[in-house]
Amino acid sequence: MIVAGFPAGSWGTNCFVMASAAGEPCLIIDPGQDSISGVMDIVREHRLHPAAVLITHGHIDHCWSVAPLTHDFGIPAYIHADDRQRLADLADSTITANRDALLAMTKGELELTEPDDVRLIADEEVLELAGLRLRVRHAPGHTEGSVIFEREGDLEVPPIMFSGDLLFAGSIGRTDLPGGDIAQMQRSLERIVLPADDDMIVLPGHGGQTTIGQERASNPFLQPGNPYLPARTGL
Repeated sequence: MIVAGFPAGSWGTNCFVMASAAGEPCLIIDPGQDSISGVMDIVREHRLHPAAVLITHGHIDHCWSVAPLTHDFGIPAYIHADDRQRLADLADSTITANRDALLAMTKGELELTEPDDVRLIADEEVLELAGLRLRVRHAPGHTEGSVIFEREGDLEVPPIMFSGDLLFAGSIGRTDLPGGDIAQMQRSLERIVLPADDDMIVLPGHGGQTTIGQERASNPFLQPGNPYLPARTGL
């Protein structure tokens, strides 16, 4: 199993590449700003063949490079139906910078454009792609269509959660942007995070990896009675 990741761009968004083994098809998860070179380094190092892009949610810091990657490799992008509209104009999906400034940051004509092949995913859907099996869990709160992707554990690898901006090491996703909802965030954490196995590895959209057990024990936003105030990490 290969799971390689790196922080990319102005927002330090984690992009991941996942494959069953070297020389096999792979999945690219959340390719944000300035992530293409990092993806290509991993692909070349392990002789991988990109098969699809998976998007945890439609914010620009997670989708900046989706269109050029899907176009160049001729592969689809997968996103929850409730965030599909965000891909139509990524430059208007953030309030942290004006549209002209964002467009001036692009390095290629396909950046910040809509992917050619977008496929919709739904809660509890099981994706069988690139020889991998991932379960989709709809996790609204940060955006309407936020999801996490889960891989079941086996004898060699513990279970893995690609948590997007639902859960970080020591924090949770912010709920004060358009599409955010603090009550939905609380329900998503209660339904998805709190019941998960302690040994599940969490690979978040920002910051370092953690485990469910560590977060359940120490994350202040997961403690009983916490008001689930919005965090300030990511978009």
